[in-house]
Amino acid sequence: MQSKAFWRDLRFLQLLVQVMFVLVVAVAAGILYANVQKNLARLGLSVGYDFLGNPASFDIGESFIPYQASDPYHRAILVGIVNTLVVSALGILMATVVGTVAGVARLSSNWLVNQLAAAYVGVIRNTPLLIQLMFWYFGVILQLPAVREAITFPGPVYLSKRGVYIPWLQGTATFEQWLSYVWLALLSIVLIWALFTFIARRSGRPLPLYTYLAYLLVPALILAFGAMIQPEFPLEADIPALSGLNFKGGQTLTPEFAALLVGLVVYTGAFIAEVVRGGIQAVAKGQTEAARSLGLNNGQTLRLVIFPQALRVIIPPMTSQYLNLAKNSSLAIAIGYPDLFSIAGTVFNQTGAAVEIVMIMMLSYLCMSLLTSLLMNIYNSRVRLVER
Repeated sequence: MQSKAFWRDLRFLQLLVQVMFVLVVAVAAGILYANVQKNLARLGLSVGYDFLGNPASFDIGESFIPYQASDPYHRAILVGIVNTLVVSALGILMATVVGTVAGVARLSSNWLVNQLAAAYVGVIRNTPLLIQLMFWYFGVILQLPAVREAITFPGPVYLSKRGVYIPWLQGTATFEQWLSYVWLALLSIVLIWALFTFIARRSGRPLPLYTYLAYLLVPALILAFGAMIQPEFPLEADIPALSGLNFKGGQTLTPEFAALLVGLVVYTGAFIAEVVRGGIQAVAKGQTEAARSLGLNNGQTLRLVIFPQALRVIIPPMTSQYLNLAKNSSLAIAIGYPDLFSIAGTVFNQTGAAVEIVMIMMLSYLCMSLLTSLLMNIYNSRVRLVER
């Protein structure tokens, strides 16, 4: 049988089109870069990142990693990236909880619960996020009582106009030694997973359920061995306590961070609520009736039958909401939280490196978005419906 010519092979043509598209994009990017270089040279400027090694010479009000004004610009930008990642990660987790609860409440048979959830979604979705951030910062956080009259919650957690004070964990003298045992325990889990995967593929059969106890047993033995060598626990509680004019100890969430986090969670949670509601309503009504016929109550029906099927509808649009939350964090500049956008703006004002700063910001946000999309796509591939 005569083989088909390669230029008539559909797979070859598809690959050729993709290669040509990449080449066109690369040529367009090269032309754009050359044009930028030419225009900057005409103004006596040049594109370069040598300025990142110069001292920043400005303080940052809040940082989750060590930073001093004498540190270079790249350290300051790293602080902004970490600050953005922290508020985005916490915002995604909390917004998911808020949105899921609100989405389920939108379908509640209780009239009051249903209407409260509908009012929350309607008001928040139709109000600009910037205005909401202003409300939480100036209208709520800064209106809290002074430190000495701080509102106290169990924990203890203290709320005042200077921020939120929560208990925290701090490392003891044995923390670094214990850290090696923790890394070894995590490595053992990866090795066990690789071994079990290899055995299952070679045998063609799933392993017995009891073999998966090794995921718990081996790391537990490693940590127990570490406890025998170094019995002192590596962490201890650090409780905030009033000392003079402020609280000492624990972890302090500044008013800017608290307002930004609450604003992002409340705003994104309203959109996630509609995503969850739509996903639940996409499940056939017969599934609920079948679950009821098996004697499952409402909670069991939702948890065991409805949600697992709704996830394949929920995950793709929820990924978009996660990406929006990370990008919306750039509005933090309006309330003074030092995120990536705010710190990069300060660096630009001092150095005048417009192209370089814009490229750094674009690549940083792009990497955050791609990482979020990758993780959500991996999870989506596990919950999607597989047709046989």
